[in-house]
Amino acid sequence: RSLSRTEHARIQACMETANFVIYQLPADRLVSKLDIQSFGQQLGLYQLDHNLCADEESISTLRAMQGKNKEYIPYTNKALSWHTDGYYNKPEQRVRSFILHCVRPAATGGENCFLDPELVYIQLHDLDPQFINALMHPETMTIPANETNGSQIRAAQTGPVFFIDPNSKHLHMRYTARTRSIEWRNDATTLAAVHALESILHTSPHKLTIRLNAAQGVISNNALHNRSAFHDDQARKQIRLMYRARYYDRIR
Repeated sequence: RSLSRTEHARIQACMETANFVIYQLPADRLVSKLDIQSFGQQLGLYQLDHNLCADEESISTLRAMQGKNKEYIPYTNKALSWHTDGYYNKPEQRVRSFILHCVRPAATGGENCFLDPELVYIQLHDLDPQFINALMHPETMTIPANETNGSQIRAAQTGPVFFIDPNSKHLHMRYTARTRSIEWRNDATTLAAVHALESILHTSPHKLTIRLNAAQGVISNNALHNRSAFHDDQARKQIRLMYRARYYDRIR
């Protein structure tokens, strides 16, 4: 709840280098959602994204769940493919950063992998500048509407993969590697660019893979990330529990 100048400077330096930071608290430190909110505010993060499955505090509790949320992959123990958070949001609700805090790891699995979108942009540009033009087209990627029992929960969202954020003037990325419920612009260069992007995600030497332990977490300007499948041990009460706060602000 009270970062030192040294801690704040170190976070800033890591963000400049990689657009994400791994932090470690004392292993026995219990962190509340109020702690997460206070942490974010010290980094200039105030506008929380109240997504469909968020709690009252607009912070999501991520665990393998039963009930209404089990149809959404983050609330299961299944693997999550590469994505940036909120790729289905409206432009005025663009997710620009997030905090992911581990309260308790799974018995096995649940590794996260992170990759700076700016490095992906550079690699794609080096392959072919036309790939960048295609992925910055305003109709590059469409996420169809989310409908349940004939009721529309969210309208279809169309937009670019890469864009310059009008608020911060920084490069941002909107992406998912999912193959269902997604429509790519039917253009030869776009499809080639998407294929090249997928290849980079598999082969980039800049990826960082980490299995977060208790009291560890990630702060990020919405870097690309994924998650491997995991298994809980109910008998030993080793049940994976994460807090996730998404923000419309970029880390200051």
